[in-house]
Amino acid sequence: MSEEAHPLLAMLPVLWTEAKRRRIVLAIIFASIALLALVVGVNWPRRYDASVTILAQQSSIITPLMEGAAAATGNANRAGIAKAVIFSRKVMSQILVTGGWMASHPSAVEQDKLIEEIKSRTVIKIAHDNLITVSYHDSDARRAYEVTQAFGQLFISESLASKKRESRDAFNFIDSQVEAYRKKLTGAENKLKDYRNTNADARPGSEADTNASIGQLRNQIETARMDLMEKRSQAASLESQLSGESEVSSVQTSSGVYESQLAELQSKLDQLRLTYTDEYPDVVRTRHQIEDLRQALASADQRKAKTPRAIGDSGSNGNAVQFNPLYQQMRSQLTTLRSDIAATTARLAATKTQLESELDRSKRIANSEAVTAELTRDYTVNRDVYQDLLKRRESARVSMNLDADQDGPSFVVQNPAIMPLVPSGLRFVHFGLGGIFAGLAIPFGLLFGVARFDPRVRSAEQLESSTGLPVLANIPFYPSPSDHRREQRRNVTLALIVLTVMLAYLVLFWLKLKGLA
Repeated sequence: MSEEAHPLLAMLPVLWTEAKRRRIVLAIIFASIALLALVVGVNWPRRYDASVTILAQQSSIITPLMEGAAAATGNANRAGIAKAVIFSRKVMSQILVTGGWMASHPSAVEQDKLIEEIKSRTVIKIAHDNLITVSYHDSDARRAYEVTQAFGQLFISESLASKKRESRDAFNFIDSQVEAYRKKLTGAENKLKDYRNTNADARPGSEADTNASIGQLRNQIETARMDLMEKRSQAASLESQLSGESEVSSVQTSSGVYESQLAELQSKLDQLRLTYTDEYPDVVRTRHQIEDLRQALASADQRKAKTPRAIGDSGSNGNAVQFNPLYQQMRSQLTTLRSDIAATTARLAATKTQLESELDRSKRIANSEAVTAELTRDYTVNRDVYQDLLKRRESARVSMNLDADQDGPSFVVQNPAIMPLVPSGLRFVHFGLGGIFAGLAIPFGLLFGVARFDPRVRSAEQLESSTGLPVLANIPFYPSPSDHRREQRRNVTLALIVLTVMLAYLVLFWLKLKGLA
């Protein structure tokens, strides 16, 4: 550090010598820079900043009361499009009038340029989706205040008007859709009614009735078939029984019985004689039985002769003929069964005909079901949409009334615009102080550069350092009287330059304080 600092310390006498020799040039450079800074500071445009903060309220006291009945316009979206609202042509045209730019009657091209300049000086910041800050800067403090205030008022008025317009447009749109769907619903209802009037099978419940009738007829057919099979079986059984039964029956009298027994004993006697003699006890006994029977038969004939002949008597054989009652009963049952079989067959045929008719009707119902389903679906869809639109229209009406009365979510000026009293950014004092520091720093920097990089020898130490030889003697400079006079003139000139700069600074600062510059 000592080796690096030694050359700098060694240069201090050189810098002092060069400063004294070139003090007029350094003073002129200082004065030029300082006065140039003053000129720039005087002509530097002032910047006055003004801002307004608007709070887009998310809800109001009426919002929970109207929840579900009205759809409030979303303020988050309003904050999101704040830049588009503020920089709209309508708002910017009113800003030109408020700022006084229209007093000179600029052309359309000049108005566009002015609008672009205003936009470049306007900054819009959005915080938390509902806090909007509009900042504007201008060279005129009053105009900056008025323009910023107008920005806030116009934004609120345009946002509220947009809310009203949006809710009104929404209500008008929904109302038009309600009327359109009312016509569609009426048309669909008329089509369905006309189709059902012209097609009896398309009426509600026809398919269920037909299916029930088909099921009932099928059950009747199965029952009739079983009944018919049973009756045919009974008829066949009766016919087989009738074939083995005589239509008439004979009733034997006592003479007939005796004759039958006599015939049997005579046959038995004939058989015994083939084996035994006439004295065989069985043969003798059989003969006696035959004799007894002949006597009994003779007695029966005598009684019969004395008694009148009965109806149905067949003659001499003693047998009476009459109709068989069992045969007559079975015949009557067979006739009844045949009548029942004919009736059941006719009923079965009629039931089959009805079943075929119901099946044909079921096919017609199935064919018309597709048309009915389409018409019903069209009617149901239109009805549901129409009822939903009616509810939405009433909600839109309430929302429109809320926005019209400004009872819904609104905008509040959180921080109003105020008149800027002090300009922001670089001011005259900054340029004045900067000019003084720059006027001092730049000349001494140039002086250091000359002393550092100029190859001429200005001290004995520099000569010894560059040659490596010792310096034996140093001849000092002795100024003459003319040199003294020249040095005095330079000092006076230097003082005049410094005083002129100081006087210029004091005058301009005084004028700034008085507001005259």
